Amino acid sequence: MSAGFEDGGGGPAPRSSEARSDAPTGETPATRPGDAAPGADDDAGTATAGAIDGVSFAAVDERSELERERDEYLDALRRVQADFENYRKRVDRQFEELAARGVATLVGRILPVLDTLDLAEDHLLAEPPGSGAVAAETKALVQARALLLDTLEKEGLERVGAAGEPFDPTVHDAVAHAEAQGGPTVDEVLRSGYRWRGQVLRPAMVKVRG
Repeated sequence: MSAGFEDGGGGPAPRSSEARSDAPTGETPATRPGDAAPGADDDAGTATAGAIDGVSFAAVDERSELERERDEYLDALRRVQADFENYRKRVDRQFEELAARGVATLVGRILPVLDTLDLAEDHLLAEPPGSGAVAAETKALVQARALLLDTLEKEGLERVGAAGEPFDPTVHDAVAHAEAQGGPTVDEVLRSGYRWRGQVLRPAMVKVRG
């Protein structure tokens, strides 16, 4: 064998091509398949952060839009509720007014009955005492009139017009007049007047003096 291949010879043994490729040459090693290019990680991170920011802004905008729509719906609901409450109060008030007018009309139709009972009572009481049967009928009539009048008075009926009180055109209807000194006063009540729950239902028919 030659001296170059002998063990312990004077010259260095030749290196393999793989060993020679690892030697620094001052050049950038070639990129291997599958390796990321320099700076790619930074670009990817920036892109990811931008995407996250975009999604966050979109979520905030969507939430703001939903909150705005919610507030609009709540305002509309409050307006509808207020309108309904006003409508309910108006209907209740109209119903009460109609009911009050209906009751007043009914009471007004009962007043002639009271007038008839008043005349009958005055007539029977003016007659001299008769038999026991007539006395019993008179008593029953007086009691029936008193019961009817008491029931109506408890509901708001008030009799107006009495002899001797000052003449008031709002509650008195003067159908006769007699000269006398002083201011006008009621001389005689020809037909009783009535007030129903504070309002004049029928003025009293009176004779005035003064």
